Amino acid sequence: MPQTPPERSAPAMDRFVEATDRRNRPLPIAGFKGTPEEIERQWYEQVYRGRGDSMAQLTWRAVLIGSCLGGVLSLTNLYIGLKAGWGFGVAITASILSYAIWTSLLKVGLARTPMTILENNCMQSTASSAGYSTGGTLVSAFAAYIIVNHQSMSVPLMLAWVFFIAVLGVTMAIPMKRQMINIEQLRFPSGIAAAETLRALHAKGAQGLRAAKALGLAGLIAAMDKVWAEGLSTMSASLERFSSGALLTGLQKWSLGGHYEAWSGRTVVFSWDFIFLAAGAITGMRVCATMFVSGTVCWAVVVPVLQTKGVIEGTGFATIVQWTLWFGASCMVAAGVLSFALSWRTALSAFRDLGQLLSFRAAAASEGSRIETPMSWFAVGQVVSFVALAWLGHASFGMPVWETAIAVALSFWLALVACRVTGETDTTPVGAMGKVTQLIFGALRPGNVNVNLMSANITAGSATSAADLLTDLKSGYLLGANPRQQFLAQFSGIFVGTVVSVCTFAVLVPNAQVLGTDQFPAPAAQTWSAVAIALGQGLSSLESIKRWLIFAGGVVGVLLTLAPVLFPKYQEHLPSASAFGLAWVFPWYYGLLFFFGALIALLLERLKPKLAEEFTLPVAAGVVAGGSLMGVVLVFWANGGSILDKLLGG
Repeated sequence: MPQTPPERSAPAMDRFVEATDRRNRPLPIAGFKGTPEEIERQWYEQVYRGRGDSMAQLTWRAVLIGSCLGGVLSLTNLYIGLKAGWGFGVAITASILSYAIWTSLLKVGLARTPMTILENNCMQSTASSAGYSTGGTLVSAFAAYIIVNHQSMSVPLMLAWVFFIAVLGVTMAIPMKRQMINIEQLRFPSGIAAAETLRALHAKGAQGLRAAKALGLAGLIAAMDKVWAEGLSTMSASLERFSSGALLTGLQKWSLGGHYEAWSGRTVVFSWDFIFLAAGAITGMRVCATMFVSGTVCWAVVVPVLQTKGVIEGTGFATIVQWTLWFGASCMVAAGVLSFALSWRTALSAFRDLGQLLSFRAAAASEGSRIETPMSWFAVGQVVSFVALAWLGHASFGMPVWETAIAVALSFWLALVACRVTGETDTTPVGAMGKVTQLIFGALRPGNVNVNLMSANITAGSATSAADLLTDLKSGYLLGANPRQQFLAQFSGIFVGTVVSVCTFAVLVPNAQVLGTDQFPAPAAQTWSAVAIALGQGLSSLESIKRWLIFAGGVVGVLLTLAPVLFPKYQEHLPSASAFGLAWVFPWYYGLLFFFGALIALLLERLKPKLAEEFTLPVAAGVVAGGSLMGVVLVFWANGGSILDKLLGG
């Protein structure tokens, strides 16, 4: 075995010791104190120097793997968004997967050097941008457009809209990062969790590999379960009777007898979907218990009463949800608007931030300033996005340029609020942003449903995208990443994410008949379309019972939003207003599965806390990813050759 030359052994050992020291250095979670200049100097000297100035970060392998992972994970958020109106951050999942993939390539000799922790961070930034910032508008505003107009947009038009909204959101995060992360040291808890995950993976390889194996095994089991549930009928019609759904249906028909048809028509039956069990484990007991109780009130109490009185004629989810969504949408709108109003201190802080964000006075104040993303990039991104969106809006829907200008300007201010809320509470107010902007544009341009949807789409999509991406920038800040390089990683992810998510959406949702069904209830789209219709046509055009449902939903939304303010000591035990409304827009058994998942996670946390801490999130993320990806594959498989015609024909 060849010996290391004597003149090179000492420097090699020094580099090894230095690298080990960098890897084991604690993260600056507590933050720094002092003036803005002192804070930036402390970060530069204590965190960036010795890490960001010497480690590989923005490499081709990090961007390529991040783009591929982000493209794949964007399918999971697209699928579950159409199913439950939900979206999950993909940073931790991408970090674990990339580490496992690269470690495996090293073991088999296809890779020569390990990926640094900052390469891993760049990769998860690319994946987050691809997986999260491009699909949210598709399952809300675009799906709502299809419901309202009974037709889809062309693929090229959707590609353009999604891409430029994502550019608007990504570049909008540039000035906010320095103010909220560098200066104010807002926590962004999920960003801290992602940084800790990356640090654990690189410090304890065995633990990282265990988490990766658990994620992969859970994904494989979930994929097989999805095939059993939905894939057998795709393979052969004769095999459908052996599917899990058919077996459960047979068992419940036998046990419920003649009552089965009535209750199944109200979705009050047990229907298995592994994805929602895992989603419940991630979401937590407060939200999941709220959905279960609210869903039971809706589907097992209110719906039977309305059917008995002849208000609702017929059965089946698609028929009934056209009535229940008015309560659910009203509850979520009232909760979102009131939550926004109660955040007036945050809004005032946003106004205070505005002057500082647009100021160039500290552009060259320190060494750290020279590695920050230039404000000129922000300006170029905003101008290009505005011009493109203004042209698209005018050409597609006859939107005047002034309305697009208001949408972009409003996006910036609402993004300030959304980013601050995310930094303080770890909850991106997606629902609130959508409802507030729809109401604003409903007042500015009453009667035009499509303009309402797409104007609000610009604002809500870009604002929530900026807030989510700041979470990734927080991870980079803690790890000592180069901010400019991390921004480029985020920007790179937009391209793959846009193409994958839009093309897949075009296949999954070929027409309006797919939405609002058991396969794709699309709760977010149902809510957006209901608000747009109510604002466009006026409440007087609705049946009286729908107006009463709107009133009742609004009252419940207000009361549940005020409850934590009035009783702060019991906040963790009070129902979630958004979850209460959401349960009226998707089937009852979704809430049941969410609740079971949260219950299992809670019991595991109480009985085996160390096991829960290590495996709950990887296993749940693996189930969501594996089940969602197989669900997409099965839809592609069932459509066969028509997929290519759909994509090419637009």
